[in-house]
Amino acid sequence: MERLHARYPFLEAARETVATEAVDLVTIVEQDEAVVERATERVVTALEDGEIGDSHRDPRVELLSYPVARVLVSLVDERVLVRKYARAEAASAYERFTADFEDTVELKSVESTGLDLEHLLAEFDLQDVVRETNDGYRIDVGTYLPLAEDLWDDEWRLVNRALADGEVPVEEDDLLLLVREAIRDRIEDGLPFDVPDAIETSLEEEASEIREVLADLELTREIDTVVPDLFPPCMKALLDQIQKGEHLPHHSRFAITAFLTSIGMSTDDIVDLYRVNSSFGEEMTRYQTDHIGGETSPTEYSPPSCATMQSYGDCVNKDDLCERIPHPMAYYEQRIDDSDDDELEDWRENASESATGD
Repeated sequence: MERLHARYPFLEAARETVATEAVDLVTIVEQDEAVVERATERVVTALEDGEIGDSHRDPRVELLSYPVARVLVSLVDERVLVRKYARAEAASAYERFTADFEDTVELKSVESTGLDLEHLLAEFDLQDVVRETNDGYRIDVGTYLPLAEDLWDDEWRLVNRALADGEVPVEEDDLLLLVREAIRDRIEDGLPFDVPDAIETSLEEEASEIREVLADLELTREIDTVVPDLFPPCMKALLDQIQKGEHLPHHSRFAITAFLTSIGMSTDDIVDLYRVNSSFGEEMTRYQTDHIGGETSPTEYSPPSCATMQSYGDCVNKDDLCERIPHPMAYYEQRIDDSDDDELEDWRENASESATGD
């Protein structure tokens, strides 16, 4: 059981184990060098390699390094780090449980950890919405859509799945990838959180190291660059409506606000955008923006997928890239990646001059 919890520290049983042992994180970060070192490695390796590194030989160190790693991510408090860290933890978990399942034809119990597919499905309340068929599995469409939302290959688009009776057919490999996404959602949930001063002081050096790695890799460009010229057509259209003072229905307002917070625009700047609207209310706009961005809620909401945008009638002016990419964030990140630094700098300067009236 100890090895299972160390290998999969996001499991509820692993959390309960830590809680039952009344682990004092202040004592841990002050006195247990091995745990802090492994926690730092988890985060740094997540940034550099998209994984969390090899497990520590001591299961206790491995288990306790997980909550300490979450503390470090919270101390650095960068949205891009939260995303990268959660993805890396989920990717490593995926590698581990697929390896554990490898030697069993029907994904039954594995002697090394005791983990099986049934256990994982139950862990994420998926056991009643996933059923096995003769040629794979079927999953309830209401469960499939949020889990597949950040899977940006065309194959995950609902239009490319044979939806029937409210269920989506998936192969075994697809189901395991959806479980990986459920793990990522759980790991990301609640990050960042407030850290007690005593712990922050003890981990100041490690947090600084992570900030340096983050700066060196220039990962903040991934989502913290606001270049309207590169927005997907749907978001350009919604932004244009805002700037013209037009009224947006709730779903459209949510979509553009979630998109703008996801790419790093501040609440103040988003509130300023809405000021031209005749129905503008600063207090409510600020509250809604902070809630969507995760400032006043436990969840930082992602923009809707292209499929959802289509269903609400917000998918407009599609271009060639839209045909290949199923999510507005994927579109924007692709456009950012395709642009060189000089172009981005020119766009930033033009945007700044427009904002100041120069």
